[in-house]
Amino acid sequence: MRLIRRHLLLTLAAPFVYAWLAQTGMLMLNQLSRRLGDLVGKGLPTGVVVEVLLLFIPFIVALTLPMAVLVSVLYGFSQMGADNELTAMRANGVSVFQMLRPVVAAGLALTLVNFLFIDQVLPRTNLRLLNLQSDIQQKKPTFALKEQTINNLPQSLYFLQASRIEPVTGRMREVVIYDMSPPAGRRVIYADSGYMALEDEQDLAILLYDGRIHEYKTPEPASFNVTRYATQIITVRNVQNVFEQTFGSAQRGDREMTTCEMLDEVGRSRGEVARTRVRRDALAREDARALLHLYAPPPAPDSGEPRVRSCGSWRRLEGWFGRLLLPEEAAAQAPVAARQAGSLRIAGLSSGAQVNDLYEEAAFARRNTNTFLVEIHKKLALSVACVNFVLIGVALALRFPRGGIGLVIGGSLVIFALFYVGLTVGENLADPGIVSPALAMWLPNLIVFVAGVLGLLRVNREFGSTRGGDLADLADLLFGWVRRRRRARA
Repeated sequence: MRLIRRHLLLTLAAPFVYAWLAQTGMLMLNQLSRRLGDLVGKGLPTGVVVEVLLLFIPFIVALTLPMAVLVSVLYGFSQMGADNELTAMRANGVSVFQMLRPVVAAGLALTLVNFLFIDQVLPRTNLRLLNLQSDIQQKKPTFALKEQTINNLPQSLYFLQASRIEPVTGRMREVVIYDMSPPAGRRVIYADSGYMALEDEQDLAILLYDGRIHEYKTPEPASFNVTRYATQIITVRNVQNVFEQTFGSAQRGDREMTTCEMLDEVGRSRGEVARTRVRRDALAREDARALLHLYAPPPAPDSGEPRVRSCGSWRRLEGWFGRLLLPEEAAAQAPVAARQAGSLRIAGLSSGAQVNDLYEEAAFARRNTNTFLVEIHKKLALSVACVNFVLIGVALALRFPRGGIGLVIGGSLVIFALFYVGLTVGENLADPGIVSPALAMWLPNLIVFVAGVLGLLRVNREFGSTRGGDLADLADLLFGWVRRRRRARA
């Protein structure tokens, strides 16, 4: 059995490496085609451009690792079936589950490796990429502009929207600028087209053509000024053109946090929901006292937001990864909550706005909780998919040993599509709280697991053979019921 286990693993190793590199390369080429035009030719150092492109690789690797597992299992077992190796093993008393043990063990090892990568490496590379893109935006403001989106210009009260931004020339079409800088009024500037450039590597100049300015002044509510122009220049002062690379300044989201950090956020969000519930109860009691013309008790001192720490000793590993991949962040000092001196006062009725604000805070905290829980379960689900893809891959390869490359490509594409579409749909349903985050993220894995186990139980009862078991049999399995139903009707 030792020789058989070694042979199985060596047979699957080469297809796994090839599939992993090929899929990672294809997705990386897609990122290059989308991002390279935004980076090259903008005066950025070559090292920065290369670093941005390389920082996309960890996200791609996290997706392609489970995909490579399925492709390698389908290809390896299909090839052994075509070479009669599986038939020889079965004839010598080797069962399906004996063949499965070393492959499942390798899948479990890849599951652990993938989880460590997704949980510890990927969030930090995402944070490094987020900070790097923020630094680029400070140097090249046009880098951050998105078409048909209201963009905040850096270090200003201008908001710009353009229906079309030409990537090569930087020309903008159908420009709308919302000027929030006037202290007593607002301005909206329309233009047919325009350009954006830096002057003296410090000020940002926006050159506009053929437009009009709508201006409203608060002291003159009855007047509304419209000014037409052929050309107009808007200058935003003190926009630096010096590229300075910083770390740790960007606001982190769920994609830039480890599992322990997200568990901390879940605890804080749940605590916020509980605090809003207590505040609503306090408002209700104060309303009752107001109706009875009673004195309100002095307000309780605010103890501040409690510090939530999860994972215990696992933090040591996170600290080691953090020191390895990113510079150490400065710890911010927690503000000390001041005790409020209370005094007796007549209770007053709470306003509807106060109650609505509390409900909105609770809803926001619940959505925060769902968002972080979805990301936590997604990390685990993507990692466990390595084992589940082994199960369903072996079942398909043994059931259709002569499927060949058609089974490898077609089967893997169908399973990938269903799995990742299921994760995406589940995420969209779990974020607003329509379904449970755990159910949404684990349901695709559960379907693949059940299908793989049922397929293995079936093929274990059948003796392997190279006769049949090709794509025609697969098509008959999927669509044969349609023909049989038609015959029954006839």
